[in-house]
Amino acid sequence: MSKKLAQVMRFQITLNGIEPPIWRLIDVPETYSFWDLHVAIQDSMGWLDYHLHSFNPPRRHGRIKSKIGIPDEDFDDGAVEGWEVPISSFFMELGDTLEYEYDFGDGWSHKVILVGTLLKEPSFNYPRCVDGQRACPPEDCGGVRGYEELLDVLADLSHEEYDGMVGWLKGHAKNYWPYKPDEFKPASVKFDNPRKRLKIAFSH
Repeated sequence: MSKKLAQVMRFQITLNGIEPPIWRLIDVPETYSFWDLHVAIQDSMGWLDYHLHSFNPPRRHGRIKSKIGIPDEDFDDGAVEGWEVPISSFFMELGDTLEYEYDFGDGWSHKVILVGTLLKEPSFNYPRCVDGQRACPPEDCGGVRGYEELLDVLADLSHEEYDGMVGWLKGHAKNYWPYKPDEFKPASVKFDNPRKRLKIAFSH
């Protein structure tokens, strides 16, 4: 019997509610869990993984019946542990789609769609960011509405909130200044080790 060739899954992740769209195209090993995919999405988008997340199944979907993420008693949403669920248990056919929600306060919603399956290339390290457009919104900027207000302020040097906004971007946990919303370079994405990230998540 011939050995099965290793495969990767190609996902397009698009941030909902923003135009022009902010999106990424990433390749991840088919053996990934939903936790691993979460880390790859965070790193490729540019989020800082400071908040809770969940993968939300379509209603009445037969493959996944519960949210997948990190169970949290404060939210009591019945989420199951992402590291226990392989992505292959849901993503079986091209076009399979889930919502990925990050930061339940700001409410960032992403569309995650399986757009391809490919043979693993020995010359590439996985996961890898293949393509994408536009910078991620700054963490904790207030969701879609807050992001739009931020762009309006930065576009007007005479705006009464301009200096304060620049100071906030500079003093953030990640220095976002100068913030260039239209710039994104796939080659700049650095992916963290999902196991390492999991240890960090439970050390707080």
